[in-house]
Amino acid sequence: MVFKINKVKFITTCIFLFVGIIAGSAQSDIWKNLAKISYKKEYDAVMGFKIDKPVFGESIKAMEGKEVEVKGYIIPVDGYKSHKEFVFSAFPYSQCFFCGGAGPETVMEVEAKDAIKFTAESIVFKGILSLNDSDVNRLMFKISKATLVK
Repeated sequence: MVFKINKVKFITTCIFLFVGIIAGSAQSDIWKNLAKISYKKEYDAVMGFKIDKPVFGESIKAMEGKEVEVKGYIIPVDGYKSHKEFVFSAFPYSQCFFCGGAGPETVMEVEAKDAIKFTAESIVFKGILSLNDSDVNRLMFKISKATLVK
């Protein structure tokens, strides 16, 4: 038996599959890119001792000020129910940085345009990425003007 394949449909299907794979891997690469940091010991006058300050890789610096899309989990913080500012993690609460299961590069602050109701399921945001390597009271990454994608 001989199968006839419509070459145009076959090529179009392959292109859509390839684009979908790239789009999916680009999403997962955001957290991988954010992990490309090193640290340097630097004296902090406010703290009174040396602290680890992040040194961002070139791929992270290139994302600063640009709109990015990030998939992850809302980390419940005392007092937050439906809010515009919250912590977002690459991992669920039980595995996040604050529970000792991951590094500080796996969490970020989010400042949303509209209040977001808490969910334990993963969600996707898009917004403008900013970097922090100087304020020890803030996280290293922040998404501002965030909107819920799904």
